[in-house]
Amino acid sequence: MNGVILIDKPEGYTSRDIVNIVSKKVGIKKVGHTGTLDPMATGVLAVCVGEGTKLVETLMCDDKIYEAEITLGLDTDTLDCMGTVLCEKDAYVSKEDIALVLRSMIGTYEQEVPKYSAIKVNGKKLYEYARNNEEVVLPKHIVHIYLLELISDIKYEDNRTIFRIRTHVSKGTYIRSLVRDIAKKLNTIGCMSSLRRIRQGNFLIDECNTLEDIENGTYVMLSIEEILKDEFIVEVDDYLEKMISNGRILENRYNKDQVIFKNKDGKVLAIYRTKENLSKLYVWKMFH
Repeated sequence: MNGVILIDKPEGYTSRDIVNIVSKKVGIKKVGHTGTLDPMATGVLAVCVGEGTKLVETLMCDDKIYEAEITLGLDTDTLDCMGTVLCEKDAYVSKEDIALVLRSMIGTYEQEVPKYSAIKVNGKKLYEYARNNEEVVLPKHIVHIYLLELISDIKYEDNRTIFRIRTHVSKGTYIRSLVRDIAKKLNTIGCMSSLRRIRQGNFLIDECNTLEDIENGTYVMLSIEEILKDEFIVEVDDYLEKMISNGRILENRYNKDQVIFKNKDGKVLAIYRTKENLSKLYVWKMFH
């Protein structure tokens, strides 16, 4: 059993919980996910099974679309509503100001990673520093915001401003950090009060299985061939298939950085990529 199962992750489960559920149900230990969702978050989680785990690295590079709720006037240590409250203040912000700030943040910017995250600094995960109350300089990285828009009315409750956004972001973007940065631009504090991933790469929320589908065995698994169908693919003859199965270096007669090779039966054999020598193709992932 090899491929990718798309799951609409429910609230309260870690990504690892979902992997364990799938592994137990399909009876295969070789299972992994392609991008962590926090327990409070819901939505698209791509779970790779068997040979499909060789696609994890590729799928993690995909951009993503989220819908999130922002609560202004509340700051927590985790940057979401599940954390310890650090500060509260009255926050009344107009719809016009919110829309203006959202538009201003579209583009590339340097984002500081949340201290409650799995990014490693000096060999230790940031959340380990946070839990031990140890000081650490939080790393920053470049992210790109392709879309950032208001998708709800503005609510004013308990001296706070609450609204929902939709955002299309590059790999590595933390929505909790984006929410913090939006609040800063609005001259206040804020945290993320809900999050739903509605797209990862080409995977849409409407295509996802539920946990009930997994439990009932009525889930749909995407094959490796389906996942790679939009890539540059070359069908090979028996001679070239044998060379590929032996991991031979090939001439890059296709002038591509990456080539997917499949046999006459339509089965993917391997993903080849170039290295420093662009005229040669080298095995990157082999499928059996």
